[in-house]
Amino acid sequence: MKPLSLNLNTRSALGLALNPWSFGALLICALVLVPILSVGVLALFPKDNIWPHLLSTTLPRYLQTTVILMISVGALAASVGTGAAWLITRYEFPLSKWLEWLLLLPLAIPAYVGAYALVDFLEFAGPVQTGLRHVFGWETSRDYWFPEIRSLGAAIIVLAASLFPYVYILTRAAFKEQSSASEEVAQSLGAGAVARFLRVGLPLARPAIAAGAAIVMMETVNDFGTVDYFAVQTLTTGIFNVWLESHNVGGAAQIASVVLVLVILLVTLEKVSRRKIKFFSLSNRHRAANRTKLTGTPAILAMLACLLPFAVGFVLPFSVILSHALDNPERWFDEALILALMNTVTVGGIAAFVTVLAGVFLVYGVRLSGRSLPRLLLPVTTIGYAAPGAVLGVGILIPLAFLDHRLADFLESLTGDRWGLLLTGSAFALVVAYCVRFFAIAQGAADAAMGRVSPSLEMAARSLGRTRGQTLREIYYPLIRGSIGSALLLVFVDCVKELPATMLLRPFNYETLATRVHDQASLENLGDASPGAVLIVLVGLCAVLLLARTNR
Repeated sequence: MKPLSLNLNTRSALGLALNPWSFGALLICALVLVPILSVGVLALFPKDNIWPHLLSTTLPRYLQTTVILMISVGALAASVGTGAAWLITRYEFPLSKWLEWLLLLPLAIPAYVGAYALVDFLEFAGPVQTGLRHVFGWETSRDYWFPEIRSLGAAIIVLAASLFPYVYILTRAAFKEQSSASEEVAQSLGAGAVARFLRVGLPLARPAIAAGAAIVMMETVNDFGTVDYFAVQTLTTGIFNVWLESHNVGGAAQIASVVLVLVILLVTLEKVSRRKIKFFSLSNRHRAANRTKLTGTPAILAMLACLLPFAVGFVLPFSVILSHALDNPERWFDEALILALMNTVTVGGIAAFVTVLAGVFLVYGVRLSGRSLPRLLLPVTTIGYAAPGAVLGVGILIPLAFLDHRLADFLESLTGDRWGLLLTGSAFALVVAYCVRFFAIAQGAADAAMGRVSPSLEMAARSLGRTRGQTLREIYYPLIRGSIGSALLLVFVDCVKELPATMLLRPFNYETLATRVHDQASLENLGDASPGAVLIVLVGLCAVLLLARTNR
């Protein structure tokens, strides 16, 4: 009996005791991590190893372009977001109170929608070049020089304009939390406005800036619609080319593994860079820094500096697609658009509900278990958010197709009828991909909300005879439903905008708003793409308004 006792103690220490909540939490962790692990397995043991061919041909170019794009977009977004946050939190100027929230709106515009709008606005037949030819009497493109629109530089600008609010949100909060004492000391020592920003404000906000820039660079790696439209070859476009054109799953997995390593390296560098940088408040009386009122030319320059990213990131793309959408109202009643809308709402709604439900179950199960293994796996489940959608598409489709064929064979042997592919032949794979991709949002919201609930409430409920399920339903849910509702909306909005995973995993002839917009825009048919793009933006605005409300 002694060895058995030791075995039970070992299982208990690892968190593997036969507790349904703990077991369910471990099962959810496994399901989230399977796509990431399958990418590694497929890359290491491919049927057709084209790794030498990739290394000698396209992979170095894909990697170089991706790194340049990441660094450029991250640097530009960090500069714009940090500068705007500093101006908003330290100075008063015309429209400053409005711009504090308007600078969040570019988050509602997917980068690929911004790319379509920019090309339509600046191309040869667009209003800008048409106006120039009319004013100066030019007739053809040979008569004047105009920068190439579909280029790496344009992709950098579009992505930075769409993603800089991630840096702005975090940095604005960091600047607001800084005490006025440090700036007053610097000012008493003769430091001017620029010196106080560079020597006091910027170093104290560096962790927030680094975190925001890391999110921007991860979203840049995930992007497919923008770089594909601008004909920029990155690792993500390489996955699509190798899989869909060359029909080589192993090669796609090998490129996906490079993307995954790049993202993990980026996250690690971000955490290491902040590990030894810590600042503490030396007073328990925190007083926010005073805002200086600007007048004259400085006020106008500050207003323009904040208006420019808002105009490029939101006003320009939204006005272009809205004008196209209103030019032909009959396109709003297109059956294909309505079907795409229904598919988007259905799949996004199911994925959001399942993701949030699994997130709540996981966090509650970990809190109940009190074991080491579930707690160690809890942060690991957020890796899906860092993994690009194309990587998850590779990691999900192959094991799911294997399971689907075995399920079809089993049902046929059981009933004698051919059932077909039930998992990969339907939207099931899309739901799985969305759940894995955005599980970090649901898990983070549930963890933060449950962390604010006093443990004494749970103990009181258990002492009154409530089961664990009843405690979750009667005690926790009423207290966390606001956070759960926010998580539902945020996950749903991200599902609506997700393009790479949807392109890889959608069934044949299955369209969502994102894929319809991309397909129509790729055919230079922005008129048919614009109603779907407007719907995506309106859904995104709901999330931004909620975000603004929670960050007051």
